[in-house]
Parts: sequence; C-alpha cells; structure tokens
Amino acid sequence: MIRLVIVAITVIGFLILSIPILFVEWIIGKFSPRTKEISSLRIIQAVFKFILWEAGTKVTIIGKENVPKDTPVLYIGNHRSYFDIVLSYSRCPIRTGYIAKKEMERYPLLSNWMRYLHCLFLDRKDIKQGLKTILTAIEKIKSGISICIFPEGTRNKNKDELELLPFHEGSFKIASKSGCAIIPMAMNNTAEIFEAHMPKIKSTHVVLEYGKPIYVKELSKEDQKHLGTYTQNIIYEMLEKNKSLV
Repeated sequence: MIRLVIVAITVIGFLILSIPILFVEWIIGKFSPRTKEISSLRIIQAVFKFILWEAGTKVTIIGKENVPKDTPVLYIGNHRSYFDIVLSYSRCPIRTGYIAKKEMERYPLLSNWMRYLHCLFLDRKDIKQGLKTILTAIEKIKSGISICIFPEGTRNKNKDELELLPFHEGSFKIASKSGCAIIPMAMNNTAEIFEAHMPKIKSTHVVLEYGKPIYVKELSKEDQKHLGTYTQNIIYEMLEKNKSLV
C-alpha cells in the first residue's frame, strides 16, 4: 500500500503544482507551438519515469532500434494495465498522441495535459464520432505526430496475458490511409504492477519489445485486409517469446 500512496501523491501533487506550468506552456505555444509540444512531452516523460521508479518497476526494452526517431508512426500495443501508458509513453522519441476513451476528458488538469500532448478522445459508443477521431489521427500523422492506440479497445483482464482480445480493424486505417509504419509493441507482465493485486503496487519486472516496422503497402492483399489479425499475431509471438524473461 505504501507504493500506491506514494504514486497517488506524486500524480495528484504534480497535477496541482503543474497549473502554473500549464500556463507557461500555453504562453510558449503562442510563440512557438513546436517548442511547447516538445517541452510538454519531455516534462510528462520525466514524471512517468519517476512514477515507474517509485513503483519499483524494472524495465527491459527490446527492439528500440526498430522505432524511427525522425518520422511519425502508429504504435499498436496490447493493453493490460494503466501502467502501459506510463511505460510506453515515457519512451516515445518524438511528439506522440494516444487515443484514449472519451471518459478521460472529464478529469481537469489531466485532460489539459493530454490535449497538450495531442491525445485524442474516442467515443466508443458513437461510430460517427469514432470515425472523426480516426480521421483526426490520420491528420496528426501527416503533420509529423505519432499516434498510439490499444486496439483491444479496453484493458484485457484475462488471466493469461497471451489471451489477447480481438484487435479492432478500424484502428489500422490510421496507417493504411496515412502511409506511416506500424510499430507493434508487446508489453509483458504490466498487470503485475497493480491490477493483479489491487490496491497494492508491487515491485515488478516488465518487458517492452518493439517489433520491426510494418509497412502496409508491402503486405499481401490478404494481410492488408486483416491488418488487425496480422499485427496481433506479431505481438502474440513477442509476448510468448518474452514471457520467460519476467
């Protein structure tokens, strides 16, 4: 419980104390939007890395060389923990927005930071609004901003992390329509940080592997039609391979 209290104090304390920082970032954005976006990214990444340290999380990274540092991509990952975002976002080399559930918009300060970081809010119950979110994500990619999405649509609560939920195919239109590369992300053991034994946060070893970039146009027509299944199989293979490491 001590780690949970410490992490909670850090999150709440940062959000409150960051009010003047949000204002300063807003002013910077009036003169140089790109400077503001990069500084916001680095601030949140530093906070996330600190939270992982507080949680006692040991992180092994595999395939870092597969992530381009000068061009936007679509990150696709499995999703079992709130810490998936903390883990993966703290390692994005360039501006990156996550697609989050619309309910996150209701939280003040947190939602402000999310908007600063180009996060998009997806209404999972409204197909029309969902399509608009995907189209906005495509425009983000075209403007040089990476996008990350967890296409299972929700946190996977299956006991075995190899039992992935179906990947929603609509998510992959972001790559097929923008022409960007898909970077598969496999995260092992993240549920053991918190979700597997709530309300305790436990010291845990997790593995994050980035797969080789997937370029949609280089795939067969059959694989292009089923990008979700194709990418899910790659993530499954990485999860299975790395399970022995944790």
